[in-house]
Amino acid sequence: MAVVREFTLPDLGEGLTEATIVQWLVEVGEVVAIDQPVVEVETAKAMVEVPCPYGGVVTARFGEEGAEVPVGAALVTVAVGAVPDDLADSDPQGAPPAGAPAGGAGAPPAGTADSGSGNVLVGYGTSAAAARRRRIRPGGGAGPEAGVPRPPEEAAAVAKAFGGQAAGGAGAPGPAGTGAVDAGSRTAAVISPLVRRMAREHDLDLREVTGSGRDGLILRTDVECAIREREAAAAEVTGVTAGATVAGPATAGEERIPLRGMLGAAAEKFSRSRREIPEATCWVDADATELLAARRAMNVAGAPKVSLLALLARITTAALARFPQLNATVDTKTQEIVRLPAVHLGFAAQTDRGLVVPVVRDAQARTVEDLSAEIARLTEKARAGGLSLAELTHGTFTLNNYGVFGVDGSTPIINHPEAAMLGIGRIAAKPWVHEGELAVRQVVQLSLTFDHRVCDGGTAGGFLRFVADCVERPAVLLRGL
Repeated sequence: MAVVREFTLPDLGEGLTEATIVQWLVEVGEVVAIDQPVVEVETAKAMVEVPCPYGGVVTARFGEEGAEVPVGAALVTVAVGAVPDDLADSDPQGAPPAGAPAGGAGAPPAGTADSGSGNVLVGYGTSAAAARRRRIRPGGGAGPEAGVPRPPEEAAAVAKAFGGQAAGGAGAPGPAGTGAVDAGSRTAAVISPLVRRMAREHDLDLREVTGSGRDGLILRTDVECAIREREAAAAEVTGVTAGATVAGPATAGEERIPLRGMLGAAAEKFSRSRREIPEATCWVDADATELLAARRAMNVAGAPKVSLLALLARITTAALARFPQLNATVDTKTQEIVRLPAVHLGFAAQTDRGLVVPVVRDAQARTVEDLSAEIARLTEKARAGGLSLAELTHGTFTLNNYGVFGVDGSTPIINHPEAAMLGIGRIAAKPWVHEGELAVRQVVQLSLTFDHRVCDGGTAGGFLRFVADCVERPAVLLRGL
């Protein structure tokens, strides 16, 4: 006897509670192997191909491309141990051969139907057994799901898998309402801790929020929408123009872009950073002529090329060793500053899918050459959309090279929950007083945006001055090596 297994969206970790379906990789009725990717989803962190731990015939898909799916919601159902088409054609009734065990020749081996592959994905894994399962009962067998209607495409696929015989006794339905279960009851209407915290921070009563998720599940987007509506209503009453107002009638030609996936996650992170972090910014101009000369000397023929960003990354790790206050985060629950032992250095990278921040692990232990190679590898993966969650999370300090856009300065938003970000402007030829004489030098503007809770202006200024000194005189860096 074959079993229909329901594969749900796994727990993605990193506080992620939903994902957006980008592309289905299988069709209803298609035979899939164990751990074959069935759908490509976009989380707030990256694009992920989700493999199914069951092998068999796909009997149903849940959700259209572009739909947002909460963790725990059904993605596909798979008939495990289904009869192949060629066997089904030769034996349409699915009768077991003479001498076969009572369980039938088509029954899966013990443990096969009740267990997944056990393999894990990046950041999450498959469970050993599905939380909810439905057995295919040829004929009109009674059971907890007798009389439960299936989606048309699922019924057709199951019928095909079993040689044309409808699963669950579709040809002989029970009394109306007997044992009926709502199709959306696969996922319990639970609220994630992230959603609860967001509602608590905004004094929002979740009982007044209507969930748009499966079975009434309240999603983060539902809470954000409720917060915006409340702020807009308050602004209308007081006559104050709020930043989030209720949109009026649609204007001809206007375009509306949903804040979902990576775009929505970035918007939420920017807002949270500005909402929670009392940031301040200081900046300084530095003569980068000597640094550029040092890079040219390093890039000798036959040796791996060293990027300018790698040099600045090495200078940054040296500065953080002197000023560890900035390699920190604030634990708001315990009201403590947490100084971190390792430097996991993020760097902002612009891609076709938006801004991402890949993270170089243990940057303080890497050479300039090693940093250059790792930054190049992560940048290439970012542009291809192939970064894993591990390569996008747990950064402790960020470099933002906005100079590539041809601008001199900026006051960047801190990458929450980090405590600081170093900004690098373009390097341009400018008049500069060098050794008492006016000369044309290669000048760069450096800016440091920092969380004023972790340090005062003296620490931030000392950090930025050390970075500028290393840029102007790279030999200064040799003191601490």
